[in-house]
Amino acid sequence: MSTYLSDTVQNLTVDAPSARFTYRRFGPRGGIPLVLLNRVRATIDWWDPLLLDYLAADHDVIVFDNVGVGYTTGRPRESVDEFAGGAIEFIEALELTQVDLLGWTLGGTVAHRVALRRPDLVRRLVLAASNPGGQIPGAPGPNEKVFATMTKPEVTVEDLVWLFFPDTDTGRTAGHEYLARIDTRLATDGPGVSEAAGRGQLTAIVENMALPFDQVRADLDNLDQPVLYATGLHDIMTPAVVSYVAAEHTRNATLLGYGHAGHAFLFQHAEAFAVQVANFLDA
Repeated sequence: MSTYLSDTVQNLTVDAPSARFTYRRFGPRGGIPLVLLNRVRATIDWWDPLLLDYLAADHDVIVFDNVGVGYTTGRPRESVDEFAGGAIEFIEALELTQVDLLGWTLGGTVAHRVALRRPDLVRRLVLAASNPGGQIPGAPGPNEKVFATMTKPEVTVEDLVWLFFPDTDTGRTAGHEYLARIDTRLATDGPGVSEAAGRGQLTAIVENMALPFDQVRADLDNLDQPVLYATGLHDIMTPAVVSYVAAEHTRNATLLGYGHAGHAFLFQHAEAFAVQVANFLDA
């Protein structure tokens, strides 16, 4: 079994007005920190240590649980704006004056909102399998099986593999390899995502999807930061066309697509994605 740097770092805490935030930090200090924002119904224990180690080879990497999620205290949030407020509180509590943000799925939606609210705080954005909101032109309608699976009270291993990876032998193998890599952290029986927190995250997603696309397009037009949009071309949760349309309406955008990859392309292609992220952040 491989040993990962990110599996050896200790949990740290910092107090802010709404919560005592729990986070982990690793990699060289001195540059612009890269702060990661996570998906729905996941804690910091669910980040792939392989990806984290690749990212931390050259960057100061920070992962954290938002207000009311996992290890972090506080009342669970129920809107993208509330999650963005929590992220801003956390960054300011660490006395960071500028950061880069990498958000995966719901985390990407939240990162986008942070950049709009506090452009002074965010230098560059990496949005992975992220949906800016509204009904994206050309995107397929909601997949009822996907929503039913992701909202099950107990999501099984096979559910996760089906949601995040291509439904092929290669995809399923990649999914089980990812789950094996996170087993070290999950085996410590850290806190999960409470029913209230998970419900709040799902409420935030539904409300964000109900936004008028004209408003979403205006928000994209107002992004001043360079943005790297990344997607799996076989993503059944956030179809690749969503990233394409978002990039089309963002003035300083780069679009990156991974063939034979799904929602968790960043874990399936961890090294390649980390190289692309490093190149983008250091451009």
